Amino acid sequence: MANSRYGKTTKVRKSTAELADLVIRPIVTEKATYMMEDNKFVFEVVKPATKPEIRAAIESLFDVKVVKVNTMNQPRKKRRVGQSIGYKPQYKKAIVTLAEGDSLQSIFFPEL
Repeated sequence: MANSRYGKTTKVRKSTAELADLVIRPIVTEKATYMMEDNKFVFEVVKPATKPEIRAAIESLFDVKVVKVNTMNQPRKKRRVGQSIGYKPQYKKAIVTLAEGDSLQSIFFPEL
């Protein structure tokens, strides 16, 4: 993919099996289902994954065109059971915006 602003190219040099391992699961929450109306889909990805790798993984897994990828590292949340205090694991979340004609709703919700 060529960056028109700087003239640089970004290539992902990973096989399709390695790209498939980057995406852990889709996140289906109330907020994520509202984002599906805007053609945005939320996925949990591995921590060292970069935006070009996430783009290539989603495009190869679901055969869609990705327009934009936003990533965020979710903070650890404190949880307690009785007297013991622990933390939920930290994870990385990717919000993927698809092209106008593409959608993943038929994959996530086949009966709708």
